Amino acid sequence: MKLSAELQDFQQRIGHVFARPELLVRAVTHSSVSSPTRGDNQRLEFLGDRVLGLVMAEALFAKDRDASEGQLAPRFNALVRKETCADVARQVELGAVLKLGRSEQLSGGRRKMALLGDAMEAVIAAVYRDAGFDAAKELILRLWGDRIDAVEEDARDAKTALQEWAQARGFPPPAYTELGREGPDHAPEFRIEARLKSGETATAKAGSKRAAEQAAAQALLRRLDA
Repeated sequence: MKLSAELQDFQQRIGHVFARPELLVRAVTHSSVSSPTRGDNQRLEFLGDRVLGLVMAEALFAKDRDASEGQLAPRFNALVRKETCADVARQVELGAVLKLGRSEQLSGGRRKMALLGDAMEAVIAAVYRDAGFDAAKELILRLWGDRIDAVEEDARDAKTALQEWAQARGFPPPAYTELGREGPDHAPEFRIEARLKSGETATAKAGSKRAAEQAAAQALLRRLDA
């Protein structure tokens, strides 16, 4: 199978040339264009999620030999969560080569966090099937790069941390209010306020309510120096 020029360029961006190029084609094919003779990337996504998990668990285990399971778990979750996979996908411009149905294209599918994260996991599985675990591990460690070293700071769930801060002072849980929504339906941006009963507030914007709430909580924690 001969790859398109776009997929050949993508191979260079991720640093892996496929011996079985059909695996890469399958990895970038969304279910919106699948058919009985042309499969999609869902099975590869399932496998890639497990390969990514093993690589990250091994990397964290080796990086900090004194860390407890309670310390390792949130770091692991931060590295394998869909948002992180989507961030890596954007880094290698995976959205530009995705094969999408017309409805997904019109709804901004190339920018959707869940779709990008799933496709990144599928690409990992495609490399694993093409060249084995060591090749997939090298790809993951290279693409995730500094995220692994910085994960201790990133792993703290801001909403949980803010709630714990409030409870420790006898306050009720923080309240989150949607202050506005901007942008087109296929790429909205939400503005969320986090507020404590004591009156402290912070606001943040993001492409999903969940992400905006986390960002607002993080902003409020910084303001509180928690």
